[in-house]
Amino acid sequence: MVYKLVNPILSLAVASLLTLTISAQDDVPTFKSETRNAIVWDEGSPESGISSKLWDPSTGNEIHKLSYGGIVVSSRLGYERINPQSAIKLLHYVTTIANNTDSDVSVRYGGASVDGRVALPLEPTPRGVRLSKTEFSDASETGKSYCFQTGFVPREFFFSPSTQNFRVRPRTAVTISFVTKDPRTSNVLCSMDGCRVKGSARYYVTVDHRDFVFVWPGRSIVYCGE
Repeated sequence: MVYKLVNPILSLAVASLLTLTISAQDDVPTFKSETRNAIVWDEGSPESGISSKLWDPSTGNEIHKLSYGGIVVSSRLGYERINPQSAIKLLHYVTTIANNTDSDVSVRYGGASVDGRVALPLEPTPRGVRLSKTEFSDASETGKSYCFQTGFVPREFFFSPSTQNFRVRPRTAVTISFVTKDPRTSNVLCSMDGCRVKGSARYYVTVDHRDFVFVWPGRSIVYCGE
């Protein structure tokens, strides 16, 4: 499988949250946050009953979780280089939706940003498809991705520009992933203790008519390797 970056006009404007706006000063897309009909993961009070932080017992990695009305949405986020010679970083978003209600729920891709800059999902393309030079510069083979090799990113369901809706049956859970390029040119801070992403990432999914918003400080984003 190959992921290539496409540039559709995505519907990132949602009446309740994260409306896409353009700055008149530098034309950089940003997200504007509102609070109506949205649940936001809050680092300041992670044990509020709605917002919580867990740790994967096998890896020690952070898991951010939001719970509301019988729906539990958990989030993990990792990053890696597109290849060892490239400065381009990929961000891997993994979201599990547990439906503890008696009815089906719809899950829709919402939007993602890094330090206020829009991060578009990549489109999966079957292995062996010939890509142009331009497309190839924005492509990543998931078979070579360390995040996929270690199982950090499941290979089951993916959000992409062409697939943005799923349904979760009652009393079941579904894990949906998507991959974006970090839209910044300078995005990693390295020291003697290793490297970490600077700034913060934000993304959301819509479950039925409610937005579940996750905020990830760079220090918490897992490094998947080269």
